[in-house]
Amino acid sequence: MPADRGTDSSRWTPVFLIFVIVVVTALDATTGPELHISAFVGIVPLYAALRCSFRRTLLVASVFVVCLTFVDIFTVPDWIPATRVVGVFGSFLVALFSLVLCRTRLQREALHARTSLVADTVQRAVLRELPLSAGPVEAYGFYVSAQEGARVGGDIYEAIDTPHGLRLMIGDVQGKGMPAIGAGIEVLASFREAAQYLDSLESVAGRMEQALARYNARSAEQGTDERFVTALLMEVRSMPGRTQGRVLSCGHIPYYLVRHGEVHERRDGEGGLPLGLGTLGDEPRHAVRIHPDPDDWLVLCTDGVTEARGEDGEFYPLEERLAGWTHLEPAELARTLRADLEAFTHGDLKDDATVLVVRRTPTAAQLSMARAAAA
Repeated sequence: MPADRGTDSSRWTPVFLIFVIVVVTALDATTGPELHISAFVGIVPLYAALRCSFRRTLLVASVFVVCLTFVDIFTVPDWIPATRVVGVFGSFLVALFSLVLCRTRLQREALHARTSLVADTVQRAVLRELPLSAGPVEAYGFYVSAQEGARVGGDIYEAIDTPHGLRLMIGDVQGKGMPAIGAGIEVLASFREAAQYLDSLESVAGRMEQALARYNARSAEQGTDERFVTALLMEVRSMPGRTQGRVLSCGHIPYYLVRHGEVHERRDGEGGLPLGLGTLGDEPRHAVRIHPDPDDWLVLCTDGVTEARGEDGEFYPLEERLAGWTHLEPAELARTLRADLEAFTHGDLKDDATVLVVRRTPTAAQLSMARAAAA
């Protein structure tokens, strides 16, 4: 049962606490009646209540009651019976309070564990766990929420294999908290649906915009703020003897191309307004054609990474860091980048941070290069 499990896994903790009680009791028994130091040992069962299981807390509390009863009855000869009764009754109250405190703590821990489990399930439903695999492409990376204790935030991402080729998306919802999560879910769900059936990235972005507009309309009716979402959409199609792709940016930050060990910042498809603000501009969004090599890597991220600041106020130098890590495998690169980002900010991220390291699987890359050579 959860109530019998403590947060302190050390079995020596109750042993040490009992030792403290016995030592203080022995000292109190050997000193004069004017020095009643065992009165201060009441903190011990309370500490056990905060650190130990219920059974171990019960053991510590029982020893406490026995020792304090012994002191109050046998070591203070000048106390009247009423004073002795009050002392014994007080030790029982402290022990009882420690047990109630321990039970309440364990119930709260069990509730927190269940809530965390639900949050994990929700996150897996909203954002698939990394690494992602879609067709011949794999995407490693990480997602870190800036909100303490939160497992889901305002960043979204997806990679799916569709009849129109592999389609990728990374996005950043304005704001934080539940409204941002709700907007992100709407946009992500619309991308997953539209990417399967619509032929162009422009149409996919349009469907995502419509979903966000409906969400914003409901938010306005409820008196909450409307949201916009920056997003970067990519599509890769395998053609006879070559590979071609398209990129469409809805106000999102640039991505990075790693080719032959060199890092290039790419702004392909820029110019489109963020989702939710499309009606403010006259120009429709346009996707840009790209021609990736089989061994290219792509690094997509949100501005929680590029705008992360160190203690000196400097922004995180993502491109510079990537240039020194091009020899790493994607999984190791993702782990190294996350550790370096947390060290750079000392764990104080101001915004959600997401990174996707995208590449063809080694088998698919070799097959593509072989076909290109044969052609």
